[in-house]
Amino acid sequence: MAETQHRIVREEQSANEHGETKMGFLEHLDELRTRLIHSCMAVAAGMVIAFVFVDRIADFVLAPTLRMLPPGASLIMTRPGEGLSFYLDLALMGGVVFAAPFVTYQVWRFIAPGLYDREKRLVLPFVALATVGTLAGAAFSHYLLFPSMMAFFRTFDSSRMRFMPRVEDTFDLYRNTLIGMVAVFQIPTLVFFLARMRLITARFLWRHIKYAVLIIFIVAAVLTPSADPWNQALFAAPMIGLYVISIGVAWLVAPRRASPSADPTASRNLKLVFVAAVLNQARKPERRPVEFPRLWREPKRT
Repeated sequence: MAETQHRIVREEQSANEHGETKMGFLEHLDELRTRLIHSCMAVAAGMVIAFVFVDRIADFVLAPTLRMLPPGASLIMTRPGEGLSFYLDLALMGGVVFAAPFVTYQVWRFIAPGLYDREKRLVLPFVALATVGTLAGAAFSHYLLFPSMMAFFRTFDSSRMRFMPRVEDTFDLYRNTLIGMVAVFQIPTLVFFLARMRLITARFLWRHIKYAVLIIFIVAAVLTPSADPWNQALFAAPMIGLYVISIGVAWLVAPRRASPSADPTASRNLKLVFVAAVLNQARKPERRPVEFPRLWREPKRT
């Protein structure tokens, strides 16, 4: 703890020597406004690009639903502006995806001045884990979870009720499922950050794994639209796997306690103490044994 405090003090002194000054509250607000404006402009530019490919994006998003429709059925629109809203939502989603690198860079430019050097080193693995988790969550939602949900809803199709979902309802369900899975797949990223901050440990996660599995199956039962245990297991399996992966992440990134033998300063001080002790012992004069006066005389030998 004391070593960490000394390191923070040294970093603050280094920042002051390089002329870095602290920003006031109004300056922070002005910087935040600038970054938000730049991010919104990037998203708007991404929407324009997404409009060029909006038909391909629509085919990709609606493909899992169209495969599950009964023969001769199709998606329907019940409001005059429903189709326009659908394409605008698609363009917005595509714009966010296209502008994500630039928006991430703007976030970094906003928070970087307030970070120490030791904290800046965490940014690259943090962004890498977040990116991998986002792509994995989106892929799991699009190719596994959402098609299984639509297949379950199709089971209610009969002669009395035709399965012809609305475009708006279908896209809302797709978007919410996608966002939920992306958030779930950020568990290793969250654990990475908490472990580096020494707020949780791998031992803590392993000790409470049985409670985590119970909570995961409860969440899966609530969020899964069907009562089928297979769909619940399909929803809970990635969360359990991510929890186990998070235990490994917490063990790998946990700060290690430096041992005295690994500390070069402590080793050098130990050598100096040993040399000083040897020199002190060599400089001491040799002591003669103390002779006590004899109180009796030895008998003479004949």
